[in-house]
Amino acid sequence: MESQHLRDLHDLQLRREARPDGPGCRVERVGAVVRQTGPAHAWNGVLWSGLDAHDGPGADAAIAAQIAHYRAAGLSFEWKLYAHDTPADLGDRLLAAGLAPDDSETVMVAEAAALPRGVPLPEGVELRAVTDETGVRQVVEVHERAFGTDSSRLGRQLLDRLAADPGTVTAVVALAAGEPVSAARMELYPGTDFAGLWGGGTVEGWRGRGLYRALVSHRARIAAERGHRYVQVDAADTSRPILRRLGFLTLTTTTPYVYEV
Repeated sequence: MESQHLRDLHDLQLRREARPDGPGCRVERVGAVVRQTGPAHAWNGVLWSGLDAHDGPGADAAIAAQIAHYRAAGLSFEWKLYAHDTPADLGDRLLAAGLAPDDSETVMVAEAAALPRGVPLPEGVELRAVTDETGVRQVVEVHERAFGTDSSRLGRQLLDRLAADPGTVTAVVALAAGEPVSAARMELYPGTDFAGLWGGGTVEGWRGRGLYRALVSHRARIAAERGHRYVQVDAADTSRPILRRLGFLTLTTTTPYVYEV
């Protein structure tokens, strides 16, 4: 794999030509910006900005237009800024406009079919596909225990997707004696080469036993079976070394800039 080619393909298929990721959502291109707007519990934000590298005032105007759009809808939103986006000082301009940066993540990609298969689970642990409200509650429980954050919004998004378009999302929970101890989901992007791995989390006490690797392997197999060549992750610092050992390639970094209404 060649990183520049993959980065360009990622930008084209998942950002510039992005499709709505849930019911009630719409993706539109306004000037040099591609954004998604949906219900309050959906992901709302800017996916792509092809802003002129030398037009600072134009960038400021584009930022102001997005703020006005989402404020009019009463929605908080996120501007996903990638390290190679222009102008080079776009992050500073977002900050000056009132958007606050969250933790940066590393965009990593691997060929789905090339990843290890059959990564063993710890003794007594089984994987179960999430198909109903009970499974979604277990995913939410794992996320809240693993990350210490309110994950009710994730639960609503996942329920929406499972009800409206189950072929574009898959989720799995790892159970130990019936207790959910790890969970993850995968977004399948129809018509693209990519599937996105999201939300891999393991509760304290079960970390370091290979559950994260097993969930990556499980989802990569499904992605390959459904015709997606690559799997992509926005990786936190804790996940990056594991993914690198599995064979993932680093493409760039991304930082969410958040505007709260």
